[in-house]
Amino acid sequence: MAPISTSPQSHPTVTVVIPTLAADDQLAQCLDSLDRQVFRDFEVIVVDNSGRGAVAGREGVRVIANKRNVGFGGAVNRAILESDAAFVAALNDDATVDPEWLGALVEAMISHSDVGMCASRILLASGDGLDSAGMLVGWDGSSKQRGHLENPDSYRRGGEALLPSGCAAFYRREMLEEIGLFDESFFLYCEDTDLGLRARWAAWECLYVPAAKVWHRYSHSAGKASTLKAYYVERNRLMLAVKNFPLGMLVLAPFYSLARYFWHAVYAASGRGKAAEFRSHGSALVLPFYVLRAYLAVIPRLPLLWRERRKVKRRLTATQFRRLVRSFSISARQVAAL
Repeated sequence: MAPISTSPQSHPTVTVVIPTLAADDQLAQCLDSLDRQVFRDFEVIVVDNSGRGAVAGREGVRVIANKRNVGFGGAVNRAILESDAAFVAALNDDATVDPEWLGALVEAMISHSDVGMCASRILLASGDGLDSAGMLVGWDGSSKQRGHLENPDSYRRGGEALLPSGCAAFYRREMLEEIGLFDESFFLYCEDTDLGLRARWAAWECLYVPAAKVWHRYSHSAGKASTLKAYYVERNRLMLAVKNFPLGMLVLAPFYSLARYFWHAVYAASGRGKAAEFRSHGSALVLPFYVLRAYLAVIPRLPLLWRERRKVKRRLTATQFRRLVRSFSISARQVAAL
């Protein structure tokens, strides 16, 4: 694909935001892959969340150094506020991108004025299959990558997705200005799902763009099975449900959660699924404690979450939203199996 635009970098079409905590060799590889982009009308902002100024200067890369770790959403938000590009790409520091990545995303977005988000085709860098072709949502707010560990060839065709994974997400600034930025109270995990659901409530579409290929080292930052991740994922899916789910879905959410806990236990006993990873690390017995801690953390937040819920811009009816989620839902058993 030929370059779509070569306008001056003072007013780029795209701002690529890369939050980083480790600031290690994988960040360098990520930046190297951006240097090879065919589409050239973009700027790169690395947001250093290490609190120690760990990111070295690099030509063509702007660095924002935070004094403390403000989380994924907070880092991306700061970069968005300090840029004026029409489109924003959020990219994990442990990901590398195909030379056609940005060009494919920009082309897709320009061709569809009602599309506010694009999802990339994210492959596992280990070669074990697909990481994500957009996201799926369970009926208790759990979210998982669509197509995770499946054959990438099964996702060569583009089309509608529910919302993009924050690992490599593409957003229209006009949409962000209407619905708001990432909710920084999530800190880590599920903030991409929360933003995506708020966008869908406002009737913005999401497009899956298979030509926008990314290779991801899955859970490089927090680990594949860490208690930190378990806590934030459980807490944040509760917050997400309270903010975004219609009342009918909220009533059903606890029953879905009970089914999911049941399947986690079954798969842990048989050595499968995410709970089995905790078992192999000797931390499975503490998981109920972190689940309880997550519920206790959400209870005092309920008044604020309800106020945030009332602020969500809604162009869809509850029935339309429920039908949309059902089209991109994942069962409790499938969540536990991944």
